[in-house]
Amino acid sequence: MSDANVDAGGLKRTVKDLFAGAAGGIAQVLLAYVLDFGLNRLALDIVKVRLQTTSQYSSALDGASHILKNEGPLAFYKGTLTPLVGIGACVSRVQSSFQSCHCHVRFPMGGFMSDQFNYAFPLHPLPASCVSCIKYVQKASLLLLLPFSHRIGLLHQVSIQFGAFHYARRRFETSNAARSHPINSPTLSYSQYYAAGAFAGIANSIISGPIEHVRIRLQTQPHGAHRLYSGPIDCVRKLAAHEGVLAGLYRGEIVTILREAQAYGVWFLSFEYLMNADAKRNKIKRNEIPQWKVATYGGLAGEALWLGSYPFDVVKSKMQSDGFGSNKRYASMRDCFAQTWRGEGVRGFWKGIGPTLLRAMPVSAGTFAVYVSIHGFVTFMDCGTDRQ
Repeated sequence: MSDANVDAGGLKRTVKDLFAGAAGGIAQVLLAYVLDFGLNRLALDIVKVRLQTTSQYSSALDGASHILKNEGPLAFYKGTLTPLVGIGACVSRVQSSFQSCHCHVRFPMGGFMSDQFNYAFPLHPLPASCVSCIKYVQKASLLLLLPFSHRIGLLHQVSIQFGAFHYARRRFETSNAARSHPINSPTLSYSQYYAAGAFAGIANSIISGPIEHVRIRLQTQPHGAHRLYSGPIDCVRKLAAHEGVLAGLYRGEIVTILREAQAYGVWFLSFEYLMNADAKRNKIKRNEIPQWKVATYGGLAGEALWLGSYPFDVVKSKMQSDGFGSNKRYASMRDCFAQTWRGEGVRGFWKGIGPTLLRAMPVSAGTFAVYVSIHGFVTFMDCGTDRQ
């Protein structure tokens, strides 16, 4: 097969991964929104952060009750606008993924979700039907997510996660084939699945680091007249003014990278292991696994993600809610780990794990179920071209 055909095939697979990842992101956004609304008394996200960064609550329910009593119901939605800050940067990350396949997609400023979808592929133009598919998901995303605009950034992060994972997976497959690696099921070793997931996490951390920092600042600031930030933009401006963009806005980025690499390494590894084990045990192909099992395995992978990375998340939250100047408690990531260990012991690294696991399983189950379904459908249709 010629290099041109290989490049074209890689490009089509990348488009499929990003398309299916975007669909999985929509599912995650909608599920997260329903959970946040339906389980508001548990205040799943803000209570997790409060438990991680303070010692004033005895449990998640106690924390939610205090927040409701002292700050009102709207306090549960502090920081929900911050994902919008990362939209432009997320688009740039998607562009870089396309560039790695020797193509370039231009998303005009302000026109990501519009009819203006300019494309220029010097080597291998996308089929017109593929472009139509991408335009369609853009418009559908806009219509579906207008009521949930505070979570649009999450949609793009999920697309990055799946796109980066499958890019790394194909790199490993190519390397294994070149070394006459035995082609079994799965093609990749499980250490390679973990590495591909870790790569996806690192790619995602460039976006998730500052977004989550701003969200945590808004969630942990004083209530009422004593609040420090009027909103996400004001928060970004003040964080950058304190210590600059890297030290201020990207505070805690090293532990964010470690958390994301570990989290998504475990996430994808767990899902791939469960899927491959089921296919082997029942002597069927992966695409024959029932959808309810796919969702179950996705949910279990979500639990594994947090169980495998939660201590990093606690340290990240502590660092990103820490003060500035003379009020700064933690000199570094290592110092934060040490102080947490000395002051709180092992339990200090697991505060807030309950509401996190409660929310993780259904969200992760929906994400994988939708991704696998959409990816399978797009592969079958192949956007009007030859099948993969």
